[in-house]
Amino acid sequence: MGDEETSKVHLPPGFHFFPSEEELVLHFLYHKVAHLPCQPDIIPTLDLHHCDPWELINGKALEGDNQWYFFTYKAEEDHRDSVDGYWTPVDDEEPVFSHENKVGVKKTFVYYVGEAPDQGIKTNWVMHEYHLLDDAATNPNPNSRRRRSCKKRRRPITRMEDNKWVICRVFDASYGRDQDQRERSDNEMELSCMDEVFLSLDDYDEISQL
Repeated sequence: MGDEETSKVHLPPGFHFFPSEEELVLHFLYHKVAHLPCQPDIIPTLDLHHCDPWELINGKALEGDNQWYFFTYKAEEDHRDSVDGYWTPVDDEEPVFSHENKVGVKKTFVYYVGEAPDQGIKTNWVMHEYHLLDDAATNPNPNSRRRRSCKKRRRPITRMEDNKWVICRVFDASYGRDQDQRERSDNEMELSCMDEVFLSLDDYDEISQL
Protein backbone atom coordinates (compact mmCIF):
# COMPACT_ATOMS: atom_id res chain seq x y z
CA MET A 1 0.00 0.00 0.00
CA GLY A 2 1.47 3.35 -0.99
CA ASP A 3 1.53 6.73 0.72
CA GLU A 4 -1.83 8.48 1.05
CA GLU A 5 -3.53 5.46 -0.48
CA THR A 6 -7.19 5.10 0.36
CA SER A 7 -8.25 1.47 0.35
CA LYS A 8 -10.72 -0.87 1.95
CA VAL A 9 -9.09 -3.97 3.40
CA HIS A 10 -11.30 -7.00 3.00
CA LEU A 11 -10.65 -9.25 5.97
CA PRO A 12 -11.99 -12.77 6.41
CA PRO A 13 -15.17 -13.22 8.46
CA GLY A 14 -14.50 -13.27 12.18
CA PHE A 15 -11.10 -11.57 11.86
CA HIS A 16 -10.44 -9.45 14.94
CA PHE A 17 -7.47 -7.09 14.78
CA PHE A 18 -6.39 -6.19 18.30
CA PRO A 19 -2.56 -6.45 18.49
CA SER A 20 -0.49 -5.94 21.61
CA GLU A 21 2.08 -3.15 21.78
CA GLU A 22 4.85 -5.72 21.47
CA GLU A 23 3.27 -7.14 18.31
CA LEU A 24 2.87 -3.67 16.81
CA VAL A 25 6.56 -2.92 17.33
CA LEU A 26 8.28 -6.26 16.65
CA HIS A 27 5.96 -7.80 14.09
CA PHE A 28 4.51 -4.96 12.04
CA LEU A 29 6.89 -2.02 12.55
CA TYR A 30 10.09 -4.09 12.46
CA HIS A 31 9.11 -5.72 9.18
CA LYS A 32 8.23 -2.32 7.71
CA VAL A 33 11.62 -0.88 8.66
CA ALA A 34 13.56 -3.98 7.57
CA HIS A 35 11.75 -4.23 4.21
CA LEU A 36 10.55 -7.72 5.10
CA PRO A 37 7.21 -9.24 4.07
CA CYS A 38 4.69 -9.42 6.86
CA GLN A 39 1.50 -11.42 7.02
CA PRO A 40 -1.13 -10.17 7.16
CA ASP A 41 -0.09 -7.12 5.13
CA ILE A 42 -3.09 -5.01 6.08
CA ILE A 43 -1.82 -1.79 7.69
CA PRO A 44 -1.71 1.14 5.22
CA THR A 45 0.81 3.97 5.02
CA LEU A 46 -0.47 7.53 5.44
CA ASP A 47 0.85 11.08 5.47
CA LEU A 48 -0.57 12.72 8.59
CA HIS A 49 0.06 16.18 7.14
CA HIS A 50 -2.78 15.49 4.70
CA CYS A 51 -5.15 13.70 7.02
CA ASP A 52 -7.30 14.77 9.99
CA PRO A 53 -8.19 12.08 12.56
CA TRP A 54 -11.88 11.88 11.66
CA GLU A 55 -10.89 11.03 8.08
CA LEU A 56 -9.25 7.81 9.25
CA ILE A 57 -12.63 6.15 9.75
CA ASN A 58 -13.42 6.45 6.04
CA GLY A 59 -11.18 3.57 5.06
CA LYS A 60 -7.82 5.35 5.08
CA ALA A 61 -6.60 3.43 8.13
CA LEU A 62 -7.14 -0.12 9.33
CA GLU A 63 -9.97 -0.28 11.86
CA GLY A 64 -9.87 -2.68 14.78
CA ASP A 65 -12.22 -2.42 17.75
CA ASN A 66 -12.88 1.31 17.14
CA GLN A 67 -9.16 2.03 16.86
CA TRP A 68 -7.36 2.93 13.65
CA TYR A 69 -3.86 1.76 12.67
CA PHE A 70 -1.41 3.05 10.06
CA PHE A 71 2.26 3.64 9.29
CA THR A 72 3.69 7.12 8.84
CA TYR A 73 7.07 8.87 8.82
CA LYS A 74 8.72 10.01 12.02
CA ALA A 75 8.07 13.65 12.80
CA GLU A 76 11.01 16.04 12.84
CA GLU A 77 9.33 18.14 15.54
CA ASP A 78 7.48 17.27 18.74
CA HIS A 79 4.08 18.18 17.32
CA ARG A 80 2.53 17.06 14.04
CA ASP A 81 0.59 19.43 11.81
CA SER A 82 -2.42 18.28 9.78
CA VAL A 83 -4.97 19.95 7.53
CA ASP A 84 -7.18 21.49 10.22
CA GLY A 85 -5.06 21.20 13.34
CA TYR A 86 -2.12 19.51 14.99
CA TRP A 87 -1.13 16.64 17.26
CA THR A 88 0.70 17.68 20.41
CA PRO A 89 2.54 15.29 22.77
CA VAL A 90 1.29 14.63 26.29
CA ASP A 91 2.86 12.68 29.17
CA ASP A 92 6.27 11.04 29.04
CA GLU A 93 7.40 8.35 26.65
CA GLU A 94 6.55 4.82 27.76
CA PRO A 95 8.78 1.81 27.02
CA VAL A 96 7.61 -1.21 25.04
CA PHE A 97 9.13 -4.49 26.23
CA SER A 98 9.65 -7.92 24.73
CA HIS A 99 10.82 -10.60 27.18
CA GLU A 100 12.05 -7.88 29.58
CA ASN A 101 14.04 -6.21 26.77
CA LYS A 102 13.13 -2.68 25.77
CA VAL A 103 12.46 -2.75 22.03
CA GLY A 104 10.47 0.44 21.46
CA VAL A 105 8.80 3.49 22.93
CA LYS A 106 5.24 4.77 22.89
CA LYS A 107 4.48 8.47 22.55
CA THR A 108 0.99 9.81 23.28
CA PHE A 109 -0.51 12.73 21.36
CA VAL A 110 -3.79 14.66 21.60
CA TYR A 111 -5.34 16.38 18.61
CA TYR A 112 -6.16 20.11 18.63
CA VAL A 113 -8.19 21.98 16.01
CA GLY A 114 -6.54 25.23 14.98
CA GLU A 115 -3.40 26.58 13.37
CA ALA A 116 -1.09 27.85 16.10
CA PRO A 117 0.24 25.51 18.81
CA ASP A 118 -1.08 26.20 22.33
CA GLN A 119 -4.02 28.13 20.87
CA GLY A 120 -6.11 25.34 19.38
CA ILE A 121 -9.22 23.62 20.66
CA LYS A 122 -8.60 20.29 22.33
CA THR A 123 -10.49 17.27 20.96
CA ASN A 124 -11.06 13.72 22.21
CA TRP A 125 -8.81 12.22 19.53
CA VAL A 126 -5.75 10.44 20.96
CA MET A 127 -2.82 8.91 19.09
CA HIS A 128 -0.30 6.37 20.35
CA GLU A 129 2.84 6.53 18.22
CA TYR A 130 5.22 3.55 18.45
CA HIS A 131 8.94 3.84 17.66
CA LEU A 132 11.38 1.01 17.10
CA LEU A 133 14.64 1.44 19.02
CA ASP A 134 17.84 1.38 16.99
CA ASP A 135 19.15 -1.36 19.26
CA ALA A 136 16.07 -3.48 18.53
CA ALA A 137 16.53 -2.86 14.82
CA THR A 138 20.15 -4.00 14.76
CA ASN A 139 19.80 -6.79 17.32
CA PRO A 140 16.32 -8.27 17.03
CA ASN A 141 15.46 -10.97 19.54
CA PRO A 142 12.18 -12.51 18.39
CA ASN A 143 10.88 -15.68 19.96
CA SER A 144 10.40 -18.85 17.97
CA ARG A 145 6.67 -18.31 17.59
CA ARG A 146 7.22 -15.07 15.71
CA ARG A 147 9.83 -16.62 13.46
CA ARG A 148 7.36 -19.30 12.45
CA SER A 149 4.68 -16.71 11.69
CA CYS A 150 6.67 -15.07 8.87
CA LYS A 151 8.01 -16.55 5.66
CA LYS A 152 11.49 -15.10 6.22
CA ARG A 153 13.51 -14.81 9.39
CA ARG A 154 14.34 -11.34 10.62
CA ARG A 155 17.66 -9.93 9.56
CA PRO A 156 19.45 -7.01 11.25
CA ILE A 157 18.86 -3.59 9.72
CA THR A 158 22.27 -2.41 8.54
CA ARG A 159 21.20 1.10 7.55
CA MET A 160 19.82 3.04 10.49
CA GLU A 161 18.39 5.68 8.18
CA ASP A 162 15.82 3.05 7.25
CA ASN A 163 14.44 3.33 10.79
CA LYS A 164 12.31 6.29 9.73
CA TRP A 165 8.88 4.75 10.22
CA VAL A 166 6.46 4.71 13.14
CA ILE A 167 3.20 2.84 13.59
CA CYS A 168 0.22 4.69 15.04
CA ARG A 169 -2.97 3.78 16.84
CA VAL A 170 -5.66 6.49 16.89
CA PHE A 171 -8.92 6.42 18.82
CA ASP A 172 -11.65 8.69 20.13
CA ALA A 173 -11.24 8.77 23.91
CA SER A 174 -14.87 9.79 24.43
CA TYR A 175 -16.05 6.54 22.87
CA GLY A 176 -14.31 4.54 25.57
CA ARG A 177 -15.90 6.64 28.31
CA ASP A 178 -19.34 6.33 26.72
CA GLN A 179 -18.85 2.58 26.34
CA ASP A 180 -17.89 2.23 30.01
CA GLN A 181 -20.92 4.23 31.04
CA ARG A 182 -23.21 2.07 28.92
CA GLU A 183 -21.71 -1.11 30.39
CA ARG A 184 -22.12 0.23 33.92
CA SER A 185 -25.72 1.19 33.17
CA ASP A 186 -26.43 -2.26 31.77
CA ASN A 187 -24.93 -3.92 34.85
CA GLU A 188 -26.96 -1.72 37.17
CA MET A 189 -30.08 -2.55 35.20
CA GLU A 190 -29.35 -6.26 35.44
CA LEU A 191 -28.85 -6.01 39.21
CA SER A 192 -32.07 -4.09 39.57
CA CYS A 193 -33.95 -6.77 37.66
CA MET A 194 -32.48 -9.49 39.86
CA ASP A 195 -33.42 -7.52 42.95
CA GLU A 196 -36.99 -7.30 41.73
CA VAL A 197 -37.11 -11.07 41.22
CA PHE A 198 -35.90 -11.83 44.74
CA LEU A 199 -38.02 -9.14 46.32
CA SER A 200 -41.08 -10.63 44.65
CA LEU A 201 -40.52 -13.94 46.48
CA ASP A 202 -42.26 -14.26 49.85
CA ASP A 203 -40.46 -17.27 51.30
CA TYR A 204 -36.68 -16.60 51.56
CA ASP A 205 -36.19 -19.85 53.49
CA GLU A 206 -37.20 -21.82 50.41
CA ILE A 207 -34.56 -19.99 48.39
CA SER A 208 -31.81 -20.87 50.86
CA GLN A 209 -32.81 -24.53 50.76
CA LEU A 210 -32.51 -24.80 46.95
